Amino acid sequence: MNGGLLVAGTTSDAGKSVVTAGICRWLVRQGVKVAPFKAQNMSLNSFVTREGAEIGRAQAMQAQACRIEPTAQMNPVLLKPGGEQSSQVVLLGKPVGELSARGYHGGRQQKLLGTVLECLAELRGTYDAVICEGAGSPAEINLRRTDIVNMGIARGARLPVLVVGDIDRGGVFASFFGTVALLSPEDQELVAGFLVNKFRGDVSLLEPGLDMLKDLTGRATYGVLPFRHGLGIDEEDGLRVSLRGTVRESNVSPPVGEDVLRVAVCAIPLMSNFTDVDALAAEPGVVVRFVDRPEELADADLVVIPGTRGTVRALEWLRERGLADALVRRAAEGRPVLGICGGFQILGEHIEDDVESRLGHVDGLGLLPVRVRFAREKTLTRPQGEALGERVEGYEIHHGVATVLSGEPFLDGCRVGQTWGTHWHGSLESDGFRRAFLREVAAAAGRRFVPAPDTSFAALREEQLDRLGDLIEQHADTDALWRLIESGAPQGLPFIPPGAPA
Repeated sequence: MNGGLLVAGTTSDAGKSVVTAGICRWLVRQGVKVAPFKAQNMSLNSFVTREGAEIGRAQAMQAQACRIEPTAQMNPVLLKPGGEQSSQVVLLGKPVGELSARGYHGGRQQKLLGTVLECLAELRGTYDAVICEGAGSPAEINLRRTDIVNMGIARGARLPVLVVGDIDRGGVFASFFGTVALLSPEDQELVAGFLVNKFRGDVSLLEPGLDMLKDLTGRATYGVLPFRHGLGIDEEDGLRVSLRGTVRESNVSPPVGEDVLRVAVCAIPLMSNFTDVDALAAEPGVVVRFVDRPEELADADLVVIPGTRGTVRALEWLRERGLADALVRRAAEGRPVLGICGGFQILGEHIEDDVESRLGHVDGLGLLPVRVRFAREKTLTRPQGEALGERVEGYEIHHGVATVLSGEPFLDGCRVGQTWGTHWHGSLESDGFRRAFLREVAAAAGRRFVPAPDTSFAALREEQLDRLGDLIEQHADTDALWRLIESGAPQGLPFIPPGAPA
């Protein structure tokens, strides 16, 4: 078997990442050697592979659904927004420069088509099947000429295309029809059919519409997935935190101790890797919320300043909103604050930045004895170590190089009183370390909170991926899906006018 499939969507956030992961988990449970692929990802939520390559976290989680290690080939192009008009371009896991949207779509993107097709061919030569995820919508007619992630990759690799639509938003029939009708005849030949996502209610009421859609387009619907709370894997961007939502909605276990623990996460601009706090929310009795006002810190037992693609911009934002002063007061009162990556840099004495903001010397909050200098080379590592008497693993993604002048060592950073800082993302996923850290926080906050002794973050992730696989197995036409992956799009699919404009 040398199969493949492109999971496209009628819109952004239609469920492409979830469906791709679900298909991957379903296939691997059938004994298929499968890998994920996304030619181009735009996200501030990224991950570091074992070989030191930076890729989107969604593809790393899809690799976990396949039960394999993620590699740079699974996401050869990653765009990391640095503002409204420009992004850092990460090619095969390494940053290669900053480009405006016009500069990227004006020529640079199309030149990368050969690279992404080579990566896809390499994966297809290694695995029985490769399940590809598109981006946005394949019917973005203004971008089709330079597209390398939707129909561009489907045409280049002759992949069948399954279009996912979120029916919970409404208008799914029009979206399905319109998506096909705005594609060229050559592109339409590869669009095999549709998959309805997030359906609520009686499927029999939907079936007449699906029959009419087939009459109109000549294309079948491969399944209707019911609405389920908390099924998102690591999101590309935004505040829809994946596992946090899962645990908050499905975990009904009361706190082990007498108190809950309240965690406030500062929703700073260009926030990156906000999934770091998923592991906190996995603990029974821990309540995580995102905040953007100083008064929202008042009842928090722990405040987290997460990573960011714009450290100096985030620091200015904290000052403008009064959050910086609130953080300084917290530290003086001995109330816990944790800075991760960019958040760690913000807590230091000063920042020398001629790379990201290019503003030179900028004073930090001065809560940790740390000085930061931005280097042009990005640090991309998977460190391991020990803290609070427990083994810890994490990953680092940053340009800022921190010089720690004093304080108590804490991972690669330091601790002063109840103010903690580290560059390590993902450290809280280490169960023993997370529990030890929460015990320290609870003691400092005066809360009678006790971490559960048996919470396994890795097991929760596996349960979530199995639920995605179950959705595909139980609610998709898996026989038809198998034929599609193995044999490609059906022959003789009709053209739906008007097609793409000239």
